[in-house]
Amino acid sequence: MLDSGHTDRAGRRVTLRPVDDDNWRAVADLAPRDDQRDWVPALAARYLVLTMRSDVWTSLAVYADGSVVGHVMWGVDDDGSRWIGGMVVDAAEQGRGVGRAAVRTLADWLGGPDAVHPVRLSYHPDNAAAARLYTSLGFAPTGVVEDDELVAELRR
Repeated sequence: MLDSGHTDRAGRRVTLRPVDDDNWRAVADLAPRDDQRDWVPALAARYLVLTMRSDVWTSLAVYADGSVVGHVMWGVDDDGSRWIGGMVVDAAEQGRGVGRAAVRTLADWLGGPDAVHPVRLSYHPDNAAAARLYTSLGFAPTGVVEDDELVAELRR
């Protein structure tokens, strides 16, 4: 379990845990708001399949206290950079700071105390909410575009 002590706006502790036999169904059923479907799949199940079929990505369940409320995945690129990807916060949980706490927790872990490798993520340029969130957490666009998404790197 990854626990950096971050909480959402309701004071619930947000932790990241491996997807396992006990929580995979709850993770698979997570769905974003309808207005986000241009940027994320209709269900987090797509990300679970991606991580099963890929050697790059690893899925994590996002918990607020004891409840599954989201999904996020991470990976390591060929250059050693650490990546955050595939985040979905369930529609009923959005606007409560869960996504912010999840990204902070994962970035803390991926960056580690030595911070040898950069932490990166990407988002669609039309996704203004993602751009605001990631910028507020210290991610800055690198000028690189991959698969129609802007790549941003955590400033240290």
